[in-house]
Amino acid sequence: MVEPANTVGLPVNPTPLLTDELDIVIPTIRNLDFLEMWRPFLQPYHLIIVQDGDPTKKIHVPEGYDYELYNRNDINRILGPKASCISFKDSACRCFGYMVSKKKYIFTIDDDCFVAKDPSGKAVNALEQHIKNLLCPSSPFFFNTLYDPYREGADFVRGYPFSLREGVSTAVSHGLWLNIPDYDAPTQLVKPKERNIRYVDAVMTIPKGTLFPMCGMNLAFDRDLIGPAMYFGLMGDGQPIGRYDDMWAGWCIKVICDHLSLGVKTGLPYIYHSKASNPFVNLKKEYKGIFWQEEIIPFFQNAKLSKEATTVQQCYIELSKMVKEKLSSLDPYFDKLADAMVTWIEAWDELNPPAAVAGNGKA
Repeated sequence: MVEPANTVGLPVNPTPLLTDELDIVIPTIRNLDFLEMWRPFLQPYHLIIVQDGDPTKKIHVPEGYDYELYNRNDINRILGPKASCISFKDSACRCFGYMVSKKKYIFTIDDDCFVAKDPSGKAVNALEQHIKNLLCPSSPFFFNTLYDPYREGADFVRGYPFSLREGVSTAVSHGLWLNIPDYDAPTQLVKPKERNIRYVDAVMTIPKGTLFPMCGMNLAFDRDLIGPAMYFGLMGDGQPIGRYDDMWAGWCIKVICDHLSLGVKTGLPYIYHSKASNPFVNLKKEYKGIFWQEEIIPFFQNAKLSKEATTVQQCYIELSKMVKEKLSSLDPYFDKLADAMVTWIEAWDELNPPAAVAGNGKA
């Protein structure tokens, strides 16, 4: 049986990394009492809280945290008609926080994620590990069998090409979970009591050309490198599908990272996932996606972006056109989703205007 760490009495980290360059984004419908456990590691950082559901409900945030909170009324006010691209009654609403942040890095976590313990019993500072992952290069073009060669105590193994050892910039750090695994509804139903108790002390780069199932509850990324592609799609209220928001974003960012020669890492850090969602409710949300993914994944595996697509925005617009062309026959939902992808980029660029081009004085 695995238990969360006890952080009572631990001091707030006196030397936190990148406090002026990182925002923590949390989607929620409830009081954020879980932040008390995270205080030693997260209190020095700025929070962006995206409140889903009833905007009149008061959300309690523990004293001492610096934060801004947005509800649906705020999203509608800030984005106007383009607010239609932000999901409602679904954790996909978190991507609004990505859009309004002005920091270089984002760490996003769910409110049922607690502090994990490593095998020695020490509390895991998940954010610090994410930062280390993002600040170290990735090696997507050739797999290193000793996992991440940039970690202390590791290196490139014999036979690894010297020409590739410099690596590439890391855009995404994907963390894992102890206790409740991130299973789909059918697996939950078959294995209702299964818990993940294995702590694997490893980080690895996901190879170029390989997709992965991205989970959004313990995730960090470089907003400057990949932010505009971190759109969690149209899910939840009024949509025929749910619980595929982070999956959709993961497929999109991986295609774009591969195209732009950026890295995606997975493995450490772990969080403790405290509760299992209802598998019957999940099945209702997922059942179309379970069928659709058998065609969606080959679509992304075969997606090829043009040489002219040299920015994340250009890549994402090209991908949206492919979605409309290739997936709309699967269901009209994908035609709507493709339009929402374009709206998302338009809204992103309005809130995050490109820096002035040197010499022309234009923004």
